[in-house]
Amino acid sequence: MNKPTFVYVTYIATTLEQLWEAIVSEEFTQQYWSGGQLESDWQVGSFVQHINQDGETESIGEVLESQAPQLLSYTFGSSNVTGTAPCHVRFKLEQYGPRVKLTLIQTALDVQSSMTMSYRWKKSVSYLKRLLEIEDVLALVA
Repeated sequence: MNKPTFVYVTYIATTLEQLWEAIVSEEFTQQYWSGGQLESDWQVGSFVQHINQDGETESIGEVLESQAPQLLSYTFGSSNVTGTAPCHVRFKLEQYGPRVKLTLIQTALDVQSSMTMSYRWKKSVSYLKRLLEIEDVLALVA
């Protein structure tokens, strides 16, 4: 039986470089990951850690692809914690005029995780979009 795949596409008024930095920056992820953050050096083969608000590691993954500023892929969810194979997350960034098309794909989810993660990704990416676009507008006003 195939595991569910979650795909989310949005357009953000920013540059490839700014969006890439927002995705990989520990300080920026803390703003849109519900108080948690992602930590990694984002090199292929490196660990990815999700640190919760209490400073505890909730899940560990591994960077699979890293081609700044267009493609980032990593595993999410340690098999040691869940007893199952980790899922895969892929960010594809493409410039479309003044906007960047962000395609987020998460694969190898079980049905329950699919529902939970789709809600979490939609919330996080929407907040990321808002942060980048508001910051851009504030820079114009200043």
